[in-house]
Amino acid sequence: MTTKKTVYTEEFKIDAVRLVLEEGLTKSETGRRLGINQSLLGRWVRAYQDRQENAFPGKGRQTPEQEELRRLREENRQLRMEREILKKATAFFAKETR
Repeated sequence: MTTKKTVYTEEFKIDAVRLVLEEGLTKSETGRRLGINQSLLGRWVRAYQDRQENAFPGKGRQTPEQEELRRLREENRQLRMEREILKKATAFFAKETR
């Protein structure tokens, strides 16, 4: 028997976090009212405090920092490959001139 994973919208998460941070409700009380686990709510609060508007990017989406890191890693991989090709070409032409 499989259980279906509940997916919460970004708006729901932000509203739940605001109940804790702005309304002063405890995580336990907020969790009971909304029907979610307090540890899950605690993760949402920490994520929101760390990243504010980018706290809940969604499935498959990346934060701007993660996207830049991915782009830089790809660029670094490309540059290393080009450097290796140039090294081999230099060695080849050095042999030809002898």
